[in-house]
Amino acid sequence: MQQANWVPAGTDLDKPNAARMYDYYLGGSHNFEVDRMMARKAMALWPELPEIMRANRAFLRRAVQFLAESGVTRFLDIGSGIPTFGAVHEVAQATRPDSRVVYVDHDPIAVAHSRLLLKDDPQSNVIEADLRDPAGILARPEVEELLADGEPVALLLVSVLHFITDEDEPYRLVGQLRDALPPGSALVMCHASLEGRPDQAEAHQDLYKRTPTPMTMRNFAAVEAFFEGFELLEPGLVYMPQWRPEDPESVGPNPERMTGLVGVGLKP
Repeated sequence: MQQANWVPAGTDLDKPNAARMYDYYLGGSHNFEVDRMMARKAMALWPELPEIMRANRAFLRRAVQFLAESGVTRFLDIGSGIPTFGAVHEVAQATRPDSRVVYVDHDPIAVAHSRLLLKDDPQSNVIEADLRDPAGILARPEVEELLADGEPVALLLVSVLHFITDEDEPYRLVGQLRDALPPGSALVMCHASLEGRPDQAEAHQDLYKRTPTPMTMRNFAAVEAFFEGFELLEPGLVYMPQWRPEDPESVGPNPERMTGLVGVGLKP
């Protein structure tokens, strides 16, 4: 069988990959049967997972579109996974064709897939780096160029900080990145919440303890603390469907079931 043109040479197609599983949850086509099998197992434990992932991507799209419409043309997406199905560069460039994006992920499989997908987009770059090494990220030429002339940059930390344990000092990491951003820059964040689904939180964290990426779900105050040094925009820190919905009717009576707390803050 001919290998799809988005699949890097040498890819192990017998092992599931978290980034491709996420693409499957979104209804995308950049995944394999091994990814779909693992995703279905996760969905057996938490049937709403695909809906949660779609709410996460919908928030990302709304936030990027809002910032692009506000004049932001530079985006640094850390923990990006595979940029498919409404990715940052597509949303931003639809509003501002001159938008530039640097995708950052520590998963070599996700990075390899991303480079093939973006090979014809000169305004998008992909680098392999780890959020736990912000100095290393900031030292990469692609990121230095993004920050070089002091234009506002949108720092996207969407569904990545809950994979950073307390021992890795997540507030220090975010602080280092914040301090490198020019004035007028933005932080876009989504973080798994303990309060949203307390009936599922413990079991979900236990599941991730058996993977290379354990999950640390945090409470409202702990998530809000990541915005130190930023001014939270209205409506503040809320559940995913509540952040500037295109249709207020779409929020529904129980937005907390989507579990993710989200916000957008501006650096003065």
